[in-house]
Amino acid sequence: MSRHLLFLLLCGLVLASPLPGAAAGDSAAAGHDGRHDFDFEFGTWTTHLRRLRNPLSGSTEWVEYMGTTTVRKLLGGRANTAELVVEGEAGHIEGVALRLYDPQARQWRIHYANVADGELTGPVTGAFRDGRGEFYGEETIDGRAVLVRFVISGITADSCRFEQAFSVDGGRTWEVNWIATDTRAPNDP
Repeated sequence: MSRHLLFLLLCGLVLASPLPGAAAGDSAAAGHDGRHDFDFEFGTWTTHLRRLRNPLSGSTEWVEYMGTTTVRKLLGGRANTAELVVEGEAGHIEGVALRLYDPQARQWRIHYANVADGELTGPVTGAFRDGRGEFYGEETIDGRAVLVRFVISGITADSCRFEQAFSVDGGRTWEVNWIATDTRAPNDP
């Protein structure tokens, strides 16, 4: 099975789902509108980030960062930005995620840009189901195509977790390379 076909199958399995705390029966089939799935995150967060120093190299060396993430609503909630600024032993990371909602597919597309290279990534696409967001896409790393999985979990009013993983074997195995834990900043309402 080709990587592209697997990607399409994975995205097809990720359907829009209830907002955290919504009734368990809500779903895309029942008419769930996921445009507010990221509303929980608007505001300022303290971010603890762990990043695998050299993904897909066999290395298990992690580096840590601390900083902030600021999430702003755009277009009535149908889009938003998440601005990340962190510092750590391996340096400084500044980036922004642009999240856009597709009402026909009832899915989100998330793009990311790191100011270090100024490039906007291709999207990871997906939705929330039972309080967990799963998003899949493709990326080129060191000249080879890899599948990307991005998961948002542990969502509460004051915390959430973000995890990114890569697969070079069509999604059979995944290497986690980015874990961010956000807690709502004390001065954020």
